[in-house]
Amino acid sequence: MCDDDRSSDPYRALGLDPADRIDGSRRAFLRRSAALGLAGVATPFVSSLAAIGEAAAATAGDYKALVCVFLYGGNDHANTLTPYHQAGYAAYQAARANLALTRDQLAPGLLTPATALPNGRQYALAPAMQPLLPLFNGGKMAAVMNLGTLVQPTTKAQYTAASVKLPPKLFSHNDQQSYFQASNPEGATSGWGGRIGDLLQSGNGSSTLTCINASGNAVYLTGRAAVQYSIGSGGPVALLGNGSSVFGSSAAVSTLKSLMTGGNGHVIGNEHAVVARRALDTYAQVTAALGNAPAASFPLFPSGNSLADQLRIVARMISVSSELGAKRQVFFVSLGGFDMHENLAAAHPVQIGLVANAMRAFYDTTAALGVADKVTTFTASDFGRTLTSNTSGADHGWGSMHFVMGGAVKGQRLYGTAPAIGSGTADDVGQGRLVPTTSVDQYASTLASWFGVGTGDMTTVLPNMGNYTPSTWNLGFV
Repeated sequence: MCDDDRSSDPYRALGLDPADRIDGSRRAFLRRSAALGLAGVATPFVSSLAAIGEAAAATAGDYKALVCVFLYGGNDHANTLTPYHQAGYAAYQAARANLALTRDQLAPGLLTPATALPNGRQYALAPAMQPLLPLFNGGKMAAVMNLGTLVQPTTKAQYTAASVKLPPKLFSHNDQQSYFQASNPEGATSGWGGRIGDLLQSGNGSSTLTCINASGNAVYLTGRAAVQYSIGSGGPVALLGNGSSVFGSSAAVSTLKSLMTGGNGHVIGNEHAVVARRALDTYAQVTAALGNAPAASFPLFPSGNSLADQLRIVARMISVSSELGAKRQVFFVSLGGFDMHENLAAAHPVQIGLVANAMRAFYDTTAALGVADKVTTFTASDFGRTLTSNTSGADHGWGSMHFVMGGAVKGQRLYGTAPAIGSGTADDVGQGRLVPTTSVDQYASTLASWFGVGTGDMTTVLPNMGNYTPSTWNLGFV
């Protein structure tokens, strides 16, 4: 069969990568094909996933959104969710005396989980994180302990003996950012958020609005078929700056747009035209919808906070999801500045304060919109940091603490295994670096399952899941 023969290859006819046959996506292909029958389409295939999405959208009965909050640089987890029980706090303080928060500072943020941790272990939110305490106490937020990138379950003994496969280039920013987002190091071509979009974009009125990035670009939202749509804090980014003239000529703008969207008979030119038309059409569609949700109607978000600005536009997009025909959307927002090898004691509270205030405003806004139970927000980062301080900061670590927030979250709980605190423990692989006891894959599969990904498709979204016992795929926090 010729590579360009789409008529006889159903994968190509649907606009899918033929490699999906190797990746185990047969079920996803069949489900997308079956969606045609829901709209009474007579022809066996259509030319794009977007067409399937438009056919199937009317049959979806609910709305759900996943929102990834990525903290670039490697967040210092020990000064975010801090050991409070006497023995744990003493080990924490001994390892980083110049960075340690005092117990008096931590006391107002002491967590009282519905199910107490074993052996009397306790944790407290750092003072700057305490705006989120009412959400935890109200059962709308949970913490996941000692979470990090893994290929398979790994112990300290296996790490030391090099007897298991490890994520490539541990402790490297670019590679571990990519591995968290994509299960592959830098150079990955798709992320697990985008692969979720591959499976579920057929339920949306416009497949383009499935994966939405409010912070630029990230492999997390790139799918094999799903395309991430970038949006600015103020709204969609206009093609040609949405200018009405070029060099004073409105006719020039019209001519330029015609050239950009008309195609020219060459495969690359035609594909460029498709992208340009999609950009123009989506801009008009989103701009019109957001006109019914002006920024002034979202007053809870703090000013001077770029993460809050990103979450505000996410909230605005969610508020008009029904107008846009969206049933499943995956969002990505981010904040940098967490690579604190120095000045951690002063700089870290500022950064996590931005996170806490932005996330609190976002949850409260979804509650005001009546969609809190339909939106699940979760944190992510390159890695944690060393418990041991250097001079005024901490170095690259591995396992970390993360948070999940939303009305559907089974909150007021700490999930996973609380790590032993200190150097030379069963969880420490050097300088207080934690070997993760919960993998990013388990974290992601729990979120994906809530979002609607079936067990049979989980290894398509997360290729490492086959290394885990299926009973451990769902951590149960949502």
